[in-house]
Amino acid sequence: MNDFEIAPSLLAADFGYLMRDIKAVEGKTNYLHLDVMDGHFVDNLSIGVPVVESIRRYTNLFFDVHLMLTNPEKFVKPFVDAGANMLTFHIECTEDPDGLIALIRSYGLKVGISIHPHTPIEKVIPFVDKVDLILVMTVVPGFGGSTYLDGSDERISAVRNAIDAAGAKTFLSVDGGINKKTIKEAYDSGARYFVAGSAVFNDDDPGKAVEDLKACITM
Repeated sequence: MNDFEIAPSLLAADFGYLMRDIKAVEGKTNYLHLDVMDGHFVDNLSIGVPVVESIRRYTNLFFDVHLMLTNPEKFVKPFVDAGANMLTFHIECTEDPDGLIALIRSYGLKVGISIHPHTPIEKVIPFVDKVDLILVMTVVPGFGGSTYLDGSDERISAVRNAIDAAGAKTFLSVDGGINKKTIKEAYDSGARYFVAGSAVFNDDDPGKAVEDLKACITM
């Protein structure tokens, strides 16, 4: 059994054929990463509640919903009702992270916290044993196909060390620029949950692309 997970990012899928692309990765992973962008916290718009609710009816994949938006508290209940399994919010977007963690947990969902690459990594360290996942952004969030940022490995390692020191079981995730080269780099730095968009859905065979990424870690 692998000690890591691949979560294909729907942002890179063909939005005219979402279920085709989702079905292509079923059986290769148990997770699907759904980026929700508000055009405010990040300079882009993506999917919202109706899309999550629609695709939920046709797949049993675990929905890791990444809230790249301000006022995430307002959107917890709508995404719970839409079928999310985990909500990951940005540490930069709430004044009460502990309260938001408690709110999400009150609905029985898993909780993640994400951190922007321009935010000091120390901001997320106090929460490594309070959530199910810490997501270290390895690109500036907002658009797919970006390049893995220099300095990301050090940030990943800092969180890995904090998780281990706390004796926590928290998944350490990375999102941005993950491909056949950088996935091993991020793994060696301590990441265990990899969000991959273009590297999966830009491939003619997204399912095989997931397997190829796994092989880059285990080889």
